[in-house]
Amino acid sequence: MLKPEGIDTSVPSPARVYDVMLGGKDNYEVDRKAAEGLLKIMPSARLVARQNRAFLGRAVRYLAGEAGIRQFLDIGTGLPTQENVHNVAQQVAPASRVVYTDNDPLVLAHARALLTSTPEGATDYVDADLREPDAILEHAARTLDFDKPVALLLVAVLHFVPDGDDVHGIVARLVERLAPGSYLVISHGTPEADPEGVTGLADEFTRQAPTTQMAFRAPADIERFFTGFEPIDPGLGYITAWRPEGPVVPPEQVGLYGGVARKP
Repeated sequence: MLKPEGIDTSVPSPARVYDVMLGGKDNYEVDRKAAEGLLKIMPSARLVARQNRAFLGRAVRYLAGEAGIRQFLDIGTGLPTQENVHNVAQQVAPASRVVYTDNDPLVLAHARALLTSTPEGATDYVDADLREPDAILEHAARTLDFDKPVALLLVAVLHFVPDGDDVHGIVARLVERLAPGSYLVISHGTPEADPEGVTGLADEFTRQAPTTQMAFRAPADIERFFTGFEPIDPGLGYITAWRPEGPVVPPEQVGLYGGVARKP
């Protein structure tokens, strides 16, 4: 794969390693080696990526269908793949409007693939870090009407923000802007089901990418992000159990906690 200008291929990136786990081709040798190292520690890592993506699809289909949501803000988008948020939402509701946000230069280089939309809907891309909530909200407001319900998607991204960066304060700032009737979707790594595997995974990723800190949190800390929101049935828990479309994968094989909740 050609390297777009500004891409550092000397260290792995979370978005590109995730792409490896999903079987994508938008990654480099350093990312594939990182994935190999992670798989040695946690052989189920590919399953984790696939289950996370499946949860995102189920949540978006619910939101665009049963919940009637027409606006989506996806922070920590990752590289374009099958069933991106706008593909899923606009298949259900063609007028859906989606804003993607990521800070990975390669995601920006491929953003054009995220900006294909139905004539009735709209898509946009914000090149920003989750730690910049005000900048994200300001840019997103060009496409989304925050006086109306919006679905905020924080899928497998919050565990890349350490507690020292006030991650709960960042999420509080984002959800404060959401109108009543909005939704919050979160998936987040937790060590509860497999403490040894999760700790080893975080240590290995930081070893290979020293600038990337992973902060897996206890379920109670993850539930704090949903303060003031009403969980949608079956409630908060391991994402594999949130409205599964097949056999439920055991929590210890995935270790992602979260759910979907509504702002009253």
